[in-house]
Amino acid sequence: MPNSRFTASDREFFAALAEVVFSNPFSDERSALIARLAPGAPPGDLNQDREALARVAAPRVAPWLEGEAARRLSAEERQLVEPAFLYVCYHRAVPQLDALIERQARQGGAPLAAPFGEEAIGELARGGIEAARAGRLFAFFFQLRRAFYFIDRSLAGACESMRRLRQALWNNVFTHDMRAYEAALWSRMEDFSTLLLGETGTGKGQAAAAIGRSELIPWAAHERRFAANFAESFIAINLSQFPETTIESELFGHRKGAFTGAIEHHEGVFGRCSAHGALFLDEIGEVSIPVQIKLLQVLQERSFTELGGRERKRFSGRVIAATNRSLDAARRDGRFRDDFFYRLCSDVIEMPTLRQRIAESACELEELVRLLVERTAGEAAAELVAPVLEALERDLPRGYPWPGNVRELEQAVRRILLTGSYAPQPLQAAPDEDGALVERLRAGELTAAELLARYSALLYRRLGSYAEVARRTGLDPRTSRKYVESAKTG
Repeated sequence: MPNSRFTASDREFFAALAEVVFSNPFSDERSALIARLAPGAPPGDLNQDREALARVAAPRVAPWLEGEAARRLSAEERQLVEPAFLYVCYHRAVPQLDALIERQARQGGAPLAAPFGEEAIGELARGGIEAARAGRLFAFFFQLRRAFYFIDRSLAGACESMRRLRQALWNNVFTHDMRAYEAALWSRMEDFSTLLLGETGTGKGQAAAAIGRSELIPWAAHERRFAANFAESFIAINLSQFPETTIESELFGHRKGAFTGAIEHHEGVFGRCSAHGALFLDEIGEVSIPVQIKLLQVLQERSFTELGGRERKRFSGRVIAATNRSLDAARRDGRFRDDFFYRLCSDVIEMPTLRQRIAESACELEELVRLLVERTAGEAAAELVAPVLEALERDLPRGYPWPGNVRELEQAVRRILLTGSYAPQPLQAAPDEDGALVERLRAGELTAAELLARYSALLYRRLGSYAEVARRTGLDPRTSRKYVESAKTG
């Protein structure tokens, strides 16, 4: 039996493992942290096989949680070993958590039974975790696994901008500091709204769904299942599809007789959203000022009233909003309220364009085509991938900008599978795009500020990233974005 005092090696190991446990799995730093824990192991094994590190950690943890050794641990030593213990317990539950996620995603409906939860919580309790916290930690395990499942699978791509996107989405769910999240913020995430920005077809809906399906869902011990079904706790509404006369009813609901044609009660999306879920307001840039004011009141007061009703109803879910429009321009023009914007932007996540992703990684297009072919065929179909790639190479000009982004690529794959070719619809050039810029420059018609704005906008159209525009022009990212937006409105 080990002494109650840790050796220097023990302390170094458990401190390093704690950094891995609380690190973002999509961060660059994680691989370096893992390499410190098992210097003799092939790094690929520990990075790609996510259970491998748990197998390394388990024998180092077990002796400190048994009998006299556990009782002799000081508070500081127990705090040092606890992350390793949680890490091992989590990975033991992973196969059953994965199976539950797969079944629940397929079936929908009421939350499915999870009888393995009792054993997982019992293991935590035997390791000295207080009962109420053990149940919350098991719910945290389920949340961690769902977040990894949806972020990793829904947003494929090996380029740097997609890695950064996955990292940002993980931080959006757990914050940048999972210690603080587990200690205090897990019950306060409804206060953190999210704004997703990006061109049409970049996957804003998938990113929102990954966040919304990864909210913490409490463990209902008496029912031996989780309190809600994550597959139904995410609700999305496209605000641009509703006329001004009905949008408030769709958002907040109405009572029978509230207006002409209201022949029965209708529950809006705010009423249907679970306390453990999220509401996705797509095309937020399309809503009128009066609707913005009412949405702002809901976000501030966390309550709403149905049209024709008097009862104030509580809204406890998270809000995720998205737009492909320039909110900076809309705010300058008075079409989007500043106070509403600042209430939405606890976190702002920008979606990379497909042209940016392809520019960053030569294999990005091939990987996406392989994934889209598999989704379309329902299984891996390697023999279909090569003909699709050949058709894209043959039918599209070099450097094709993919104006419809991943959504366009998805339809291109389907069209090639149907017809063997893809001929995109040509876009009409805007008046001040590439050729016109050169003509105005030759004619000496541009001021220095206009020239920088037009050039920044040209780079953004080609590269799809404010950061890349900043790098090319030598401006900081905020200034480069200001110039791009001014070119759109100039």
